[in-house]
Amino acid sequence: MTAQISFRHAVPADAERCFEIEAGAYEGDEAATLVKISKRIAQYPQGFLVLEADGRIVGFINSGCAHTVVMSDEAFKELVGHDASAANVVIMSVVVDTAEQGKGYAKMLMSGFVERMRVMQKQTIHLMCRDRHVALYEKLGYRYVQPSDSDHGGMAWHDMMMTL
Repeated sequence: MTAQISFRHAVPADAERCFEIEAGAYEGDEAATLVKISKRIAQYPQGFLVLEADGRIVGFINSGCAHTVVMSDEAFKELVGHDASAANVVIMSVVVDTAEQGKGYAKMLMSGFVERMRVMQKQTIHLMCRDRHVALYEKLGYRYVQPSDSDHGGMAWHDMMMTL
């Protein structure tokens, strides 16, 4: 049986479920806190897309917008400097519940997110990823930019970008 898939913007009541998914999928200090996730939903719900399977959140993407993108800017993860009218989107999390991985949800999320950003007339989408995800993002249309200056969570990251 195929799950009924739907997309929508996050609402404040989604914060705890999104935090649960985030905490289960990221290592160490990589995961955003419940406070950060709640703030992202409250301040920029248009950039916080959830994917539901049979009415239950199984993954999400959250983002902010900037006129000038500095991927290593840790304050931006709390939306310091975010401007919804800016043309450049910065993805902070792309995450699928570990129990739901391998079902194509990440690709669905990314496709849905990119389409929404095109409709909003954004110009670029930026993200940071770990070594193991570089090839995946390249397949989804991102280009490799450089090793990131960020040491978020004490890990090595890579900057990726898509022109819309």
